[in-house]
Amino acid sequence: MAEERGKGWWEEYRGVLPPGFLDLAELEHHATYLRAIQMLNVPGLFQTAAYARELITSGVTNLPTADINARVEHRVRRREIFDRPNPPKFEAIIHEAALRMRYSPVDVMRAQLTFLHEASHWPSVTIRIIPFDTQITGSVHSMLYAGSAIPQLDTVQIDSAFDGGHLDAEAQLARYRALLDSLVTISLDADESSKFIQHIAQGM
Repeated sequence: MAEERGKGWWEEYRGVLPPGFLDLAELEHHATYLRAIQMLNVPGLFQTAAYARELITSGVTNLPTADINARVEHRVRRREIFDRPNPPKFEAIIHEAALRMRYSPVDVMRAQLTFLHEASHWPSVTIRIIPFDTQITGSVHSMLYAGSAIPQLDTVQIDSAFDGGHLDAEAQLARYRALLDSLVTISLDADESSKFIQHIAQGM
C-alpha cells in the first residue's frame, strides 16, 4: 500500500474533489473484501451516472457543473475494482427503502434498479435486501466495512448526508462486524434479493 500510495487513478482528482472522495476510492481499491449497509440509497459502487447525478444535485449545496461532473465520473470509476482479475468480494445489505426512494425521475430509477439487478449476478457480488416488513433491532445506519489482508488495517467508513468518518479501533470494528452478521440473518438471500429488485423495477 505504501509503495502504491499516490499512484492510483483517484489522484487525477486531487485538488478537484474533497480528500474524503479520494480516501474512499483508495480504501476500496486496497480492500480484500467489502461489506456495506445502505438504508436510503443504492450503494455508490452500483450507482448509474444518471442516478448519481440526481443524488449529488439534490444536496443542499449548489455545486458548479464541473464539480458535479467530476463527482459523478469519480463515483462511476470506483466500480473499476470489479474489472480486476481478482476483484474483492462485496456483500451489500440494502433496505427496501433505498429501492423505492424517488431521488430521480421514474425512468432513471428504473434504469438504476435494472443495473443493480445485473450487478447482483456479478461473480464477486452478493446483494441482500431487507424488506419493509422485517423488524430491525437497534439503530442501523449506512456504512462500509473494508477488510484488509492484515485484519489490523480493517476500516469502517461511516456514511452520512454531509460528511463521513473512518473507524479502525478493534472494538469498533467488532461491533460493526456483529451488526453486519445480524443483518444477514434477517435479509433475503441473494437469489430472493435479485428477484425482489427485478420485481420493483418492473413495477415502476
